[in-house]
Amino acid sequence: MSGFSAVPPDTNGAVGRTQFVQWVNYAWAVFDKTTGSIEKNGGGPFAGNYLWANSPSFKKSQCGTNNSGDPIAQYDKRANRWVLMQPVFTKPFVICVAVSTSPFANITPQGGSYHLYEFQIPNLDLFPDYPKLGIWPDGYYMSINLFTGLGFGGKFKGTKVCAFERNAMLAGEASPAVMCFDVGLFPNLLPSDLDGATLPPAGAPNYFLNLGDDSRSLNLWQFQVVDFAKGTANLFGPTNIPVASFSEACGGGICIAQLGTSRLLDSLGDRLMYRLAYRNFLTTGGQEDHESLVVTHSVTAGSTVGVRWYEIRNPRSCNPQNPGKCNPQSCIYQQHTFAGVPQDTNFRWMGSAAMDNAGDIAVGYSVSSSGMHPSIRFTGRVLTTDACNLLEGETSIIEGTGSQTNASNWGDYSSMSIDPVDDCTFWLTTEYLKADSNYKWSTSIASFKFPSCPTPSP
Repeated sequence: MSGFSAVPPDTNGAVGRTQFVQWVNYAWAVFDKTTGSIEKNGGGPFAGNYLWANSPSFKKSQCGTNNSGDPIAQYDKRANRWVLMQPVFTKPFVICVAVSTSPFANITPQGGSYHLYEFQIPNLDLFPDYPKLGIWPDGYYMSINLFTGLGFGGKFKGTKVCAFERNAMLAGEASPAVMCFDVGLFPNLLPSDLDGATLPPAGAPNYFLNLGDDSRSLNLWQFQVVDFAKGTANLFGPTNIPVASFSEACGGGICIAQLGTSRLLDSLGDRLMYRLAYRNFLTTGGQEDHESLVVTHSVTAGSTVGVRWYEIRNPRSCNPQNPGKCNPQSCIYQQHTFAGVPQDTNFRWMGSAAMDNAGDIAVGYSVSSSGMHPSIRFTGRVLTTDACNLLEGETSIIEGTGSQTNASNWGDYSSMSIDPVDDCTFWLTTEYLKADSNYKWSTSIASFKFPSCPTPSP
């Protein structure tokens, strides 16, 4: 999609059985996976609050009258439903969630209707910023940063994590349960998001992860719902997980160079980048083998910036039953900072990672320098052939032909998702520019797969 009058675009999206839904700040659209075009019948683009604004029950509500941005588009692969979420940035603060009634996201008379919700989160009296959403078998899990004041630039006051009652929302029940915890002054948590057909082990919690503040660790929480009907749940953590030491890219702020302008871009090096992708692997005999989480963030790599990635195994116990060849002694099964092969002078940031059903890892990201416009590339690790802790050389998706000249905000997030049809194809969406401009960014939706990935039986 082409840019609206908002920077950054908060580009994100998800892939379904026949469609891809992309949501940027203030607008979302439905794309046909085969043609790559926006669906002609009810595909948008729609304003972010379109569903609520056009509902008799919600048109005068907070969700119907506000289009605040910071959106997330998700696909519930087990139910074949779309889940769309955005907050409202004016009091009373609420969270808007829409769940489709079919596998089709476009809005048509034949399908494409939605169950709509406006959640008044308990004690949500602080400005709700940067929410993230994860799909899990028992619930939809959200993290959100809280700030003082009614706008940006307020003081950080902590993070709230919530679980929404998935089954009730899929059924269109009027008042699904929601349970929340305050986790204190830990910013930018990511909830785990289920990929693949294999469910987590029985009783597995949803995992939340953020960067430790010591530049050498991650923090892990376990959010376990006991009973939505009774309102009982537990939050355990944080568990501190040591990692290879790092320095946040640009000191957590702005330093990404671009061709043709002195304007530097924001690295968002102070946080993990969406998604925290989860997958449960079985042995060839169908027994539990291991759980994996993959995630990225941006770090200093010599005189430039690279993408740090991790694979965390068996996060509940941090004691792999089948450790394999990489690192059997640590929760961190493997990790690596990618800054080119060989390392070069380009800046790589705004990453997103996922795994296919073979365990291959793909990482997509933005890349820029004083000698090139911001572009989109990816790299990966093919499980059967590559060494541990390393990624292959990178592949270009789009070489940008313009730089952003008015503001340092870039992206805010991107997203890599896995096709539910073959469980092999990666879909990446993020931003780039076709020409030097203030606000006229564009976005890309790209797909690719590794030949080593076997397409599973239906």
